[in-house]
Amino acid sequence: MVDWQEDGWLNGAACLPSPNFGERPAGGQVSLIVVHNISLPPDEFGGDWVEKFFLNQLDPQAHPYFSTIAEAQVSAHFYIRRDGRVIQFVGCDQRAWHAGRSQWCARENCNDYSVGIELEGSDTQPFTAAQYTALWMVIDALRARYPIAAIAGHSDIAPGRKTDPGPCFDWLAVRARYPGLGLPGEVTT
Repeated sequence: MVDWQEDGWLNGAACLPSPNFGERPAGGQVSLIVVHNISLPPDEFGGDWVEKFFLNQLDPQAHPYFSTIAEAQVSAHFYIRRDGRVIQFVGCDQRAWHAGRSQWCARENCNDYSVGIELEGSDTQPFTAAQYTALWMVIDALRARYPIAAIAGHSDIAPGRKTDPGPCFDWLAVRARYPGLGLPGEVTT
């Protein structure tokens, strides 16, 4: 059995509280998991740039790309490193700022009813076995706490605007592990 702390903080995950969050709408329930990928700088792994980004501490002078995103205020609930370490930035009872302009099953503003999970990666490289192991643990914990009805990629809720988690993400493994959950291609967005 997975143990949760107050406000949806998962025991066992490293906690780095982000200032980039808000309240969920009254009466709203978490029903969607959104999978993303992120690497900073793009296509480079390691370092603590993603953590700094979600904490509004990214140095715009540290890399040319950072000057284009340093002022953005974004977050995700979870970030899963290449080695499988799980870091949580926002309690799942709160609204993280990961989806942007989005829609799932004709319902807008996915941040209102979703949990965002960022995988350290890119559209061009496979994710690691350790990441999938950690992802399954997080998804299982979320399903034990919330009425999760579907799992989607960022590209599925923001088509034409986002491409992640990308073609290297193993949707077949998700489908095999979670039969009956709404997945991309199985529900109308």
